[in-house]
Amino acid sequence: MKLLEYTKHIKSKVDEYMSKKVIGPINVKKLYDASYHLIGAGGKRLRPTLVVLGARIAGAQEDQVIPAAASVELMHTFSLVHDDIMDRDEYRRGVPTVHKLWGEPLAILAGDLLFAKAYEALLDVEQYGIPPDRIVEATKILTWIAVTLAEGQTLDMNFEERMDVSEEEYLEMIEKKTAAMFKGSLMIGAILGGGAKETVKKLGEFGRLTGIAFQIQDDILGIIGDEKVLGKPVWSDLREGKKTIIIIHALNNATADQRKQILSVLGRRDASLDELKQVAGILKSLGSIDYAIGKAKEYTMKALSILESITTSDSEAKDMLKEMAMFIIKRRY
Repeated sequence: MKLLEYTKHIKSKVDEYMSKKVIGPINVKKLYDASYHLIGAGGKRLRPTLVVLGARIAGAQEDQVIPAAASVELMHTFSLVHDDIMDRDEYRRGVPTVHKLWGEPLAILAGDLLFAKAYEALLDVEQYGIPPDRIVEATKILTWIAVTLAEGQTLDMNFEERMDVSEEEYLEMIEKKTAAMFKGSLMIGAILGGGAKETVKKLGEFGRLTGIAFQIQDDILGIIGDEKVLGKPVWSDLREGKKTIIIIHALNNATADQRKQILSVLGRRDASLDELKQVAGILKSLGSIDYAIGKAKEYTMKALSILESITTSDSEAKDMLKEMAMFIIKRRY
């Protein structure tokens, strides 16, 4: 699979860059250790790969945008550190979360440091011959990502208190919380690569649609995934009361008794594994999992049709974006 090999290749370059970027004075070593913790734990590095592929489609060289690719990963990691605090999650990528190991105050600071380092990394592309005007435009997109992530996380938190969240509201939330990063990553790469406005716009839309599909697939794996493969607890979305597309569909189609059983578990952190398993079974029997699978495919097909309309001399980069869109809805982790 060409994409997976390429993602590993980009991961090695981005990780090497980040290991040098997230390092500081010995007297605040704890802060830098906490900041680097989730980076060192792994991750797919899909977002950095999107930056590089966007730049290649626009005509740039891979090495010119490695700092920018690292920039979006640093921003993404910042959001994970803070999200884990808010969700009280204890594991991420198969390791204890930052706040579990270092406490909440230092975890907040670690997130803040990663946020600042994301901008520092993006500005480093100037050393690779990227014109300042492109860097300014890319910085605007990175800022838009940061603002949009905060809006998405707020909506997600608000939804936990409500039982009447609509599918439209859910889609708006994941567009902000997840898809914005996919959209922004491709746009940053294309802008830095000197792509035409139409190319930047189309790549952004491809990213938005694949990002929505990615989150829906995440919701699916949260119910039927393998905990060992995922690296985080299965059914945690039920315990946290997340209003995923699966839950919304189920609540809209459940009998009174089924609805009562779903709601008796949703948002209950002390729910037993047996109770969670029973509710997961109800979600399957109502066709809610199949509904979500269909939606993820629908968004992926729309994304692929947009990708087809993009002209580029780098057909390999375009092929890998196609492969990524298909990987997103087939992945098991």
